[in-house]
Amino acid sequence: MDIENLISVFERKLIFQRYRTSSIKNYSSSVRSFLQMAEKRFHRPDELSENEIEKYVYWKIKKDHISSSYQRMIVASIDKFYSSVVGKNLNIRHLYPSRKKHELPKYLTRAEVKRIFFSIDNPKHACIVKLLYGCGLRLNELLHLKISDIDSEKMLIHIRLSKGNKDRMVMLPPTLLPELRNYYKISHPKDYLFEGQDGGMYSAKSVQTIVKTAATKAGITKPVSPHILRHSFATHLLENGTDVRYIQQLLGHSSVKTTEIYTHITDIAKSNIKSPLDML
Repeated sequence: MDIENLISVFERKLIFQRYRTSSIKNYSSSVRSFLQMAEKRFHRPDELSENEIEKYVYWKIKKDHISSSYQRMIVASIDKFYSSVVGKNLNIRHLYPSRKKHELPKYLTRAEVKRIFFSIDNPKHACIVKLLYGCGLRLNELLHLKISDIDSEKMLIHIRLSKGNKDRMVMLPPTLLPELRNYYKISHPKDYLFEGQDGGMYSAKSVQTIVKTAATKAGITKPVSPHILRHSFATHLLENGTDVRYIQQLLGHSSVKTTEIYTHITDIAKSNIKSPLDML
């Protein structure tokens, strides 16, 4: 079995279907692991039955203790591989996890967010953390921001081809604009708003390290990540009385039900939208 050739064909199919680069990487990795296991048992993909695929997923759950979300991704990637490359529609819907965890989102208090800001001296790092919190950005959205996406006249930021390949606009906090301009004068990024030392897109690991380091310096012991800053954005907007449907649009959620999980934390009332960065 030529696994790498099959993966190459699979990736081309996903590219044609406009899957995101990160999704293609995850799907390919899952299918590669699956095919490598099949090869050890001297099976080609078209020789495997749904029952054998079920055994593989069960093995992953028991051996690697995978999360329900990772299980969902494995099943989805195998299902997509068979339909698009092998030309076989599988009956494996029962392998998707049916029980979802309903955990309240973790978030920071306003005081904790302030402490994080005060702990950062580097202008670039400060802009990164304030954009994550002040605009509710996903990590991947921050990394893909380009200089041209910042509209200082309309005080908006254009988020392009985010999750679900959708564009959206978010507010540009007035208090952040001078800091962004100062950072630009110092760093002179050429294309992406935040770039690595040799140019090109900044790395996700670098941003995660910036956030964790700032939280540690601020004396915050609970886990802090870019996504927790996004949760904090939504929670603080709700506390300020912003309508949940506006927050849904700002976060880029396809369904308001996804956003409504934050209403378990605080009561809401309709209000004019204002970034929580400008409420500190």
